Amino acid sequence: MTQTKILIIDDEPDIRELLEITLGRLKLQTRSVGTIKDATEILKKEDFCMCLTDMKLPDGDGLDFISYTQQHYPQMPIAMITAHGSMDTAIIALKAGAFDYLTKPIDLNRLREIIKSALNLNTNKVDNIPLDKQFLGENPLIQTLRDQVNKVARSQAPVYINGESGTGKEVIAHLIHLQGSRAKQSFIAVNCGAIPSELMESEFFGHRKGSFTGANQDKIGLFQAAQGGTLFLDEVADLPLNMQVKLLRAIQEKSIRVVGDQQEQPIDVRILCATHADLAARVVDGKFRQDLYYRLNVIELKIPPLRAHKDDIPLLANALIKRAEYNVELSNAAIEKLKTYDFPGNVRELENILERAYTLCENGVIQPTDLRFASITSIEVASSPILQQPIQPRTSNSVVTRPSTTNLDHLPDLSEVDNLEEYLELIERKILTQALDENRWNRTAAAERLGLSFRSMRYRLKKLGID
Repeated sequence: MTQTKILIIDDEPDIRELLEITLGRLKLQTRSVGTIKDATEILKKEDFCMCLTDMKLPDGDGLDFISYTQQHYPQMPIAMITAHGSMDTAIIALKAGAFDYLTKPIDLNRLREIIKSALNLNTNKVDNIPLDKQFLGENPLIQTLRDQVNKVARSQAPVYINGESGTGKEVIAHLIHLQGSRAKQSFIAVNCGAIPSELMESEFFGHRKGSFTGANQDKIGLFQAAQGGTLFLDEVADLPLNMQVKLLRAIQEKSIRVVGDQQEQPIDVRILCATHADLAARVVDGKFRQDLYYRLNVIELKIPPLRAHKDDIPLLANALIKRAEYNVELSNAAIEKLKTYDFPGNVRELENILERAYTLCENGVIQPTDLRFASITSIEVASSPILQQPIQPRTSNSVVTRPSTTNLDHLPDLSEVDNLEEYLELIERKILTQALDENRWNRTAAAERLGLSFRSMRYRLKKLGID
């Protein structure tokens, strides 16, 4: 490490001496004081790359000092030193703006990790962030969100990202990682709802060979894979209660135990999590542990739905087209039509709509007629009348009577639909397959039967993986 100066604030001479010796061995310069008053005076005269401060000081509270430095020295990270077991105090410090925290007695290895992260804060972050990792938008709501991301990226505090499906929660998580001190380390994202409950402990913490039936070799867990970096837990609300207990311990103790191992091993991982569910309501319902919610929700970021910043639709749409390398452009009329839609699937739905429009458009320009929005009619047409009745063969002298799409009695109950996109894809797959069977898998005839262009038919079959 290069020559750098760190401010130490503690009223115990032994602690100050221990910190001075330890940091001196790391080739770091130090200045130490015993009161907040002395600290504020020395900050006026000298520059420091970091500060270590005790929580309880003779002339004030460490939290007050954090608030003071957040106003006057926002670029200087502060690590709070708290009493052993004072996790609640540590969380309060993180909420106030502390970079990280240490507990007494001070673990010197943990101290070195914090120092290293703090010194990397302005050198390790990625300056040129790829387009697919940026969170675009000029609406004040998005600008405020980006400001919040910039601020929390300078901390090691856990962050809870709340937003509807398709709003870009993982993009925000990755952006926090890229703008923080861990940018050059791993970013590991996992969907908690996609892991079978019986495999969760092994997936998160790893296992030793022979620890259970089928464990034929050692396995590295997600925490180990993210060591030194960031672990993003998407859809964290889907974690079963028994796994919530183990995750809570890992966060509190900053250590894990591999399945089949007797010893715990320390971890240095920043935790980010997200869900589209109301996590606070899950706590009230007894489906999510309150203590884990308190640990994860140190800082909360709320992502607005796309319908709340429709003025960003042209910017987002053109960026998505550029990223996908579609050689097309949006007509002004198409942009205006996009602005009339509420996008229940948010940016992800906008991306899907543009992909379909690219396939359907002619002459390299997307027109309003190329934009296909999900609607209640889609559900009506695709509900029981068509699913329960085969498509009637068309003959030269026959008239096909189509089922009515205006009878609301056939609408599925909301309890029957867990995921709208998956539900509609299931219905579309069934109708396309029936049409292909009817026409002996002649795609041109099947497309004509359904009133589709051959190009649109080919796109739909490719999207659904129907050969």
